[in-house]
Amino acid sequence: MKIWIINHNAIPPKYGALVRHYYFGRHLYHQGDKVTIFTSSKIHNKNINLCKRGEDFVEEIIDGIQYVYLRSRNYSGNGLDRIINMLQFAWKAGKVDRTFSKPDLIYASSPDIFAAITAQRMAKRLHTPFVLEVRDLWPESIVGVKKLSPNNPIIRFLYKMEKKLYIKANKIIFTMPGGAKYICDKGWQKEVDLQKVLSINNGVDLAEFNENAEKFRMEDEDLLSDQFKVVYCGTIRKANDLGKLLDAAKVIKEKTDAPILFLIYGDGSERSKLEERSRKEGLPIRFKGNVDKKYIPYILKHADLNILNYIDIDVIEKYGSSSNKLFEYIASGKPILSNRLLMNDLICENQLGNARNFESPEEYANEILTYFHLDPKRKEEIRFASDKVIQAYDYKNLSKKVYEVLHDEDNQKDNK
Repeated sequence: MKIWIINHNAIPPKYGALVRHYYFGRHLYHQGDKVTIFTSSKIHNKNINLCKRGEDFVEEIIDGIQYVYLRSRNYSGNGLDRIINMLQFAWKAGKVDRTFSKPDLIYASSPDIFAAITAQRMAKRLHTPFVLEVRDLWPESIVGVKKLSPNNPIIRFLYKMEKKLYIKANKIIFTMPGGAKYICDKGWQKEVDLQKVLSINNGVDLAEFNENAEKFRMEDEDLLSDQFKVVYCGTIRKANDLGKLLDAAKVIKEKTDAPILFLIYGDGSERSKLEERSRKEGLPIRFKGNVDKKYIPYILKHADLNILNYIDIDVIEKYGSSSNKLFEYIASGKPILSNRLLMNDLICENQLGNARNFESPEEYANEILTYFHLDPKRKEEIRFASDKVIQAYDYKNLSKKVYEVLHDEDNQKDNK
């Protein structure tokens, strides 16, 4: 089967961490499918544009997958330039059938809702099955993070487009577990067939993770120190609300003499402000900046406690999350602590650590200290449970689920 995957940020591993569809595409290819991934030439969060001036697109074959990088403008941050980039990509993605031969199925992945709309319309025009994947609830998450009114005209328009996509898709894949609940909460269940809704989480390539942990090591004196190391890996932006982690670090510094060191790997719009605060307050925190993805397994395996930190918004608590780093954290076998308790929380369900909605910095600090004092037997229990849980989220196994969804005979019903 010839499959088109349309995803604004579906980059191959050599360019970063947004590689869900690389793993799916590689598995589909080995099962006999021909996979083409249409994605933006501008690599998100990197100063890289793969198209030179005058090029409409660039093609590359990676592990049997045909990547087509559509020319999209450069941008930085999350402002107007990024929105224009999204619209530009969606416009160009909607015309790829003029250059490339018709697929047997179109698989579009949001949160770039503009590209998903384009893909649905193209599927209708080509009389091709359309599978929609939802990796982030747009515009629901925008309403939560930006504190916008659901009655804002632009937000209402985006809700209307979102609902239309759900109605017209042959299948809907949510990465978070609460997709069907979200549709019901919106009152759309009479128009959106819940039988076509399912969840396939993000995950980790377990063999690659373990190989990289051994192969790519870091000479980082902080990471290799004898102190108790609390590690956060990921973007440093408002949605991650790392100020609360700094608050907890301050409590620990002022009220205990525990040798605890906080290591933050990553970058983002909030980094400079938080780093300056940490310096002024003399907090036991080191901001390490971005590191190549291949070093993440080594970092996580050398942590004593790995941290997930979220902003306080209802959407992730009600419908869950499927952050890539959660599964890397699980693969490390080390205890995990999250400052939000989410729907179907894998950490609590499998006793891999804890997830709590902390009411104060003192509560957060005390929970971190719990893991500082954790006995060796409990650490070994967490490692054993992590090894068992992560098997279900190995991309080798998740890809089999995607194959079954895309090859389901029900997809052959006419796209509405």
